[in-house]
Amino acid sequence: MGIKQKTFVSLRDLRVWILRIVTMTETTTETLYCYVHPTRETALRCNNCNRPICAACAVRTPIGYRCRECVKGQQKAFDTSEWYDYLTGFFVAALLSGVASFLVTLVGGFGFFGWFLIAALAPTAGVTIAEGVRAVTRKRRSRALFITVAVGVVLGALFVILFQLLFFGNFFGILFQVIYLVIAVPVVYSRLSGIQLFR
Repeated sequence: MGIKQKTFVSLRDLRVWILRIVTMTETTTETLYCYVHPTRETALRCNNCNRPICAACAVRTPIGYRCRECVKGQQKAFDTSEWYDYLTGFFVAALLSGVASFLVTLVGGFGFFGWFLIAALAPTAGVTIAEGVRAVTRKRRSRALFITVAVGVVLGALFVILFQLLFFGNFFGILFQVIYLVIAVPVVYSRLSGIQLFR
């Protein structure tokens, strides 16, 4: 037989519990209205600023619902790129993509074996471009920078595609270029932004 221990609750703890129960019942009985839409009743609050928000204004995050202003404020903390990062990132991506696109043109002359080389080398080219841009921008980041770099990859390859089309009329080589771009652009974007396609 075990000895029962008596649990004593201090008077201070009892007051804290009663205060919590009282404040919980007070907050649940009052009607809350969304701070953006004052005519909409709600029972939802932002878990950061504690303002009442309706379902249309709520943004679901991994730690709960937040208002749009708090989410924007949090995202600004991750946008660290400077104005010159857009220029350097664009030009480095265009230059490296132009080189990779020229190599794709050479690989296109291998015939059937070229298909396998493109499938293997296009992701490698995408990673190389992303790491080159990351080195030049010193790992600064923003969504607009990632999109600018992706556009640079496309435009860098576009010059080689136009050169092939105008001077050689090689439509089969252009197909290789399109495959390169379809593989390399998402690799560059996901590598820079930190999106994990597979876990």
